[in-house]
Amino acid sequence: MLLIPAIDIKDGKCVRLRQGRMDDDTVYSDDPVAMAHRWVTAGARRLHIVDLNGATDGRPVNSEVIHEIARAFPQVPVQVGGGIRDEDTIQIYLDAGVRYVIIGTKAVTAPHFVSDICLEFPGHILVGLDVKDGKVAIEGWSKLSRHDAVDLAKKFEEDGVEGIIFTDIRRDGMMNGLNMEATIDFARPLRIPVFASGGVTNLDDIRALVAAEPEGIAGAVTGRAIYEGTLDFRAAQALADELSGAT
Repeated sequence: MLLIPAIDIKDGKCVRLRQGRMDDDTVYSDDPVAMAHRWVTAGARRLHIVDLNGATDGRPVNSEVIHEIARAFPQVPVQVGGGIRDEDTIQIYLDAGVRYVIIGTKAVTAPHFVSDICLEFPGHILVGLDVKDGKVAIEGWSKLSRHDAVDLAKKFEEDGVEGIIFTDIRRDGMMNGLNMEATIDFARPLRIPVFASGGVTNLDDIRALVAAEPEGIAGAVTGRAIYEGTLDFRAAQALADELSGAT
């Protein structure tokens, strides 16, 4: 069970949003690279970075600091999302040392794009599906599509993506715990790894995640909880490792 600290970047700063609203943010650091160092030092085995401005603008905005993080910690795989809509952007991120790119809006609006880039960049593509009541949201969660999340995920699985990041919009940034039922229902029909996101709050959520590991949940992205202290990242990963080893 892999726990992945989230570093969401808005206007060059490390922030967290509530339910994806750009006007409802909390700034945790003016130095995202220093924040990345904090989580790597605490034992993070992967970093999850989102260019929030990029997600709304449809193009990379905070790529310079993201490149800096990837170069600073070459031993830690970095996955990046937000505003990645073309092959050139993917190539630039990979050249900078990013291990995985996360395709969100473009995966929903132009599904063939995922198929094409899985062929062009095998082993480097993740898809992020932001879900509300079973439907996928796009453009920084500002619009709700009519696409069924599981149906889309099955298509992306066939295309060859490395995994799916499943975000429950209703829970994200709200510190209300994971929606395990929805996450399991999403992961169960798939063969590729699913990473839960949105609502990880405390060690009880970690226990629930490990219990659901046989259903296809390979890890979780955690944000506000580790910034506000309801979840100690080092202790959480240690517990996940202990429980996973015992099952």
